[in-house]
Amino acid sequence: MSTSRPVPGSASPVLEQTLDVRFTDVSVPGHGRITTRTYNGTIPGPTLRVRGGQTLRLTHVNGLPPNPPHTGGHNTPHHPNSFNLHTHGMHVSPSGLADNVLREFAPRTPEEVAAGAPEPRYVTTVHVPADHPAGTYWYHPHLHGAIAEQIVGGMTGVIVVEGDVDEVPEIRAAADLVVCVNELKVKDGKVPAFTSGGWVTGVPSVFTVNGTVDPTLRLRPGEVQRWRLVAATAFTALRLRIVGDRAVGGRGGLPMHQIAQDGVTFAGPVALDLLDLTMGNRADVLVRGDTPGRYELRADGVPGPLMTIEVAGEPLQPPMDLPTALPPGRPFLDERDIANPDADREVLFHADAGVFPGAFPNAFRVLGTNPTPAADPHGDLTRDPAYGLFDPDRTNHTLRLGTVERWTVRTDETLPAHQHPFHLHTHQVLLTHRNGRRLDPPVWHDTIGLAGGRPGESVTFLVAYEDFTGRTIAHCHQLHHEDLGMMQLVDYVEG
Repeated sequence: MSTSRPVPGSASPVLEQTLDVRFTDVSVPGHGRITTRTYNGTIPGPTLRVRGGQTLRLTHVNGLPPNPPHTGGHNTPHHPNSFNLHTHGMHVSPSGLADNVLREFAPRTPEEVAAGAPEPRYVTTVHVPADHPAGTYWYHPHLHGAIAEQIVGGMTGVIVVEGDVDEVPEIRAAADLVVCVNELKVKDGKVPAFTSGGWVTGVPSVFTVNGTVDPTLRLRPGEVQRWRLVAATAFTALRLRIVGDRAVGGRGGLPMHQIAQDGVTFAGPVALDLLDLTMGNRADVLVRGDTPGRYELRADGVPGPLMTIEVAGEPLQPPMDLPTALPPGRPFLDERDIANPDADREVLFHADAGVFPGAFPNAFRVLGTNPTPAADPHGDLTRDPAYGLFDPDRTNHTLRLGTVERWTVRTDETLPAHQHPFHLHTHQVLLTHRNGRRLDPPVWHDTIGLAGGRPGESVTFLVAYEDFTGRTIAHCHQLHHEDLGMMQLVDYVEG
């Protein structure tokens, strides 16, 4: 359990939580018991609730076995039993003991196991700024080379930052429900090791909501619930809708009234029949029970419902209200905030097939502004073993506090189903254009989906670098691609 208590010498409460990581046998309906790495024995791990001005202190116990030997490069899967912690989407320090994804929480070595050494413990301490936007965030491991295998085993959890939006009367009256969608890879009673580039497609995905396959949620006619939707998926984007059983009584679906994206509250609810969440996105939605009956939360391309909704019981009279206005989570930026008109950055997600020998032949590159240099600048860049691939010793972007910049990110994938979501750590970004078309209004994100096609999608966003210095990363949030090198180092420095 998490506890919040005053700490001597501290002006703000500290939320303390132990996250115990080890192989656990968990029950997945329809798939029996599987052995996988978990936080505290459950999928997902515990939900952490915190407020602006508080401190999150996490103690991590690594109860996993020693890492197997690794002889490949840093852009192939390795160290599956090491991890660290990323507080995805939160505007907190990326340095020291905070949201530092360059740390490693290693397990015991074989020698330490033989000697009976205690399981190692690591500490993460995250101070949440007093003005941090209230909303839904999540946590997951982020050790390069081990992320995909761990997340598709269920190592995820939700963080709720409480605040002003929760006090809106219509929202305060609604049940507050976490709806965490996990994508698991299960084969022969376990999560198979990441041993080849075909690993993703070779094992079907199993989707759970709060650890259960197709759970049932009950909603009275006229009742409003707040769902904190979390796409804790590694490989699959979720195009969500709530559908009714048109074969029985002609019942349609239920609209979703979105009030927040990636933890940042809108100015007012937006009614949607279709909601796109790429891997890592969150959306807060209000859903009101309508005609009694059975409904399903479905995602395009996912066989079977994610969740069943039963609208039943005595209708609420009068029906619960939806809010008309909300306290906006962040003020918008403007192109006029860019002091340097040359402060534009470009990112291109690009993959080359058959570059490397062995089980991981494809090169997943980040090109554009300041990519990792080629090993042979005069050779065939499509065959180059270093060009645009993650290099832990190279900083690709130096970003100065107090400045606003404009980024354009695109993918040249030709298949529409191939996603390259862009995620920048530490800062929310304001999406202003998609495929050259201006959004009105713009929308704050921390992760932006980019589907392939002819041409592939492109996005433009503004970002203000504020408050925190330190080295962290920007990367593709299709986590198979990230582990194989589709990542860059960024360094936030004083202005």
